[in-house]
Amino acid sequence: MIAKPSVFFTSNAVRATALSTSQIRSAATQPLSHADADSLLAQQRRVRPVSPHLEIYDKNQTFFGSSIFQRFTGMIFTGGLYGYSIAYVIAPLVGWHLETASVAAAFATLPVAVKGGLKLAVAWPFLFHLFNGVKHLWQDTTAAGFAKTTIKKNEYAIWGATTVVAAALAFLL
Repeated sequence: MIAKPSVFFTSNAVRATALSTSQIRSAATQPLSHADADSLLAQQRRVRPVSPHLEIYDKNQTFFGSSIFQRFTGMIFTGGLYGYSIAYVIAPLVGWHLETASVAAAFATLPVAVKGGLKLAVAWPFLFHLFNGVKHLWQDTTAAGFAKTTIKKNEYAIWGATTVVAAALAFLL
């Protein structure tokens, strides 16, 4: 018959641990002032290596750019949204005209090359974030595409598609 854990089993375990021996080691410490403790910590940090050390990263890895540019484009659009929203709210107080009609009329007066450049400046990061987000979603849901050759192909495809579609949107529409 196999014994099953019960209240009696746990009480025996408690008694057994009380009978075991354990080592007690005292640590030698010395009182330090706050300034001395800070200087000791600074001295220890000077000889402590940065972990992981920045020189171990291979900057030629193609997938390194995809991930960081995904974050950059997200931050750019988030910052732009917050900035424009704040400007739109305070516009009546400072005399700015950020109404849709005013912005559209101002954009219409720009030269064609400037319009195309501005549209490209908005379309490229948006499309990169979109295409790269779809790639990340595909990788997260299928757990596929993590071989280095696949990563490199996907990277080139995303950069190429982003550039072609952004240029088409900016200069053909």
